[in-house]
Amino acid sequence: MVAYLALRIAEALLGVLPEPIMRRLGEFGGLVWYVVDPSRRRMARRHMERLGAPVPRRAARQVFMHYGRYWAESFWVRPSRFPALRATMDVEGFEHLEKARDDGRGVILALPHLGNWEVSALVAVDAKLPLVAVAERLANRRITEWFLRQRAMFDIEVVLTGAGPSSRRRLSEALAAGHSIALLCDRNLTGRGIEVRFFGENTTLPAGPASLALKTGAALIPIGVYFGAGPVHRVVIEPPLPAGDAGDVTRLTQALAERFEVIIGRHPEQWHLVQPNWPSDRR
Repeated sequence: MVAYLALRIAEALLGVLPEPIMRRLGEFGGLVWYVVDPSRRRMARRHMERLGAPVPRRAARQVFMHYGRYWAESFWVRPSRFPALRATMDVEGFEHLEKARDDGRGVILALPHLGNWEVSALVAVDAKLPLVAVAERLANRRITEWFLRQRAMFDIEVVLTGAGPSSRRRLSEALAAGHSIALLCDRNLTGRGIEVRFFGENTTLPAGPASLALKTGAALIPIGVYFGAGPVHRVVIEPPLPAGDAGDVTRLTQALAERFEVIIGRHPEQWHLVQPNWPSDRR
């Protein structure tokens, strides 16, 4: 109950602020988190070293500041602010979405936890691609319902995890209808999935994106969303990954990991990864 009340208070307070103040408060909140959470601070610095950031300590601090901005924007956004968001969006590769839409086989948007990834929902709407997203069913029912309301503002249909075959069936149905689904798939905290080589070390990534693409014939399109100067969001839509041999989930997941290395490598300090993600992190 306390967590839910804190969430609603943050939504109420940040929701009335002008965008520049909201953004700076979010970055400041992330900086405070960086200072008071030494274990996640060390993990973020370790990831920045792995990604080759010139100054890992500074890059780790920016990770938290960008994460703070992401949460501030999540509390601040309203449908009435969508026109302003669109006006400050810089979209590259929109033609890849249009072509995949016209092919009518459905589109899988594969995203890392980068920048404010939820802005990609507006791009899918602009491409006239009805969007379905997968979200975790949290222990706190009220917070889960809040997340569902937030996604509904972006015209996103949400499929909650834990529903078993029915959730997988709904995703397949959406793709068969020529819709799009969004999957955050750059980390696999459960340790189950497909083993890949990712930033120089073996780890696992979820099998879902590749498995769905091969099963349904949908286009698997990686997307990176970056914070720009001021209120700007830059969305880079990559060409679809070639499916190759049917059933080769491992090969396609490795290809996705390699594309994510490029997407994340453009701005590693905007990758919101402060948890262990490789076996050596846990050791």
